[in-house]
Amino acid sequence: MNQTSTPDKFAAFEPLGDAGAYVDRIHAIIERIRLFEDFERGEIEKLARYMRCYRVAAGTEIIREGDAGDFMVLLIEGEIEIVKRDARGLPQRMGVDGPGKTLGEMSLIDGEPRFASCVSLEPALFAVLDRAALTRLVAEDAKLGVKLLMELLMLLNQRLRTLSGELLKCLDNQKLRIR
Repeated sequence: MNQTSTPDKFAAFEPLGDAGAYVDRIHAIIERIRLFEDFERGEIEKLARYMRCYRVAAGTEIIREGDAGDFMVLLIEGEIEIVKRDARGLPQRMGVDGPGKTLGEMSLIDGEPRFASCVSLEPALFAVLDRAALTRLVAEDAKLGVKLLMELLMLLNQRLRTLSGELLKCLDNQKLRIR
């Protein structure tokens, strides 16, 4: 399989090679990785060959709000803070994710600018799947590629449903305050 050189966007990250070396760690946290809950170990091993691993120090911005996006991150070790700027441009914490979480799936799929920033709160180890590798995966192993895309679709759909429910609660609360 052809591996691309490390993109400039990852220049600040310590490259660790393909994620094949981390399959055991990925498999160990699999129960927390909703995206991969329907994958067999062999499928995870295949998928890992399309991913690149990196290590970063605490305080490293892994994803920057507003940047063009073409990759997603699978967090293997460490904690990542998700930060979104409010209407005044001030950073607001949206949450903290740990091992087993995926970040950046929306931009991987649609290429739109990043919705929020992701910053490591401690040293972190993560695997990256970029759009070029996803395209190769679909071309070289269509069954696995389609399975991954379907899982991504279900994950994004679930997040949309959750967010829609939260929005309705906010709207209902706002209506109650106006009365």
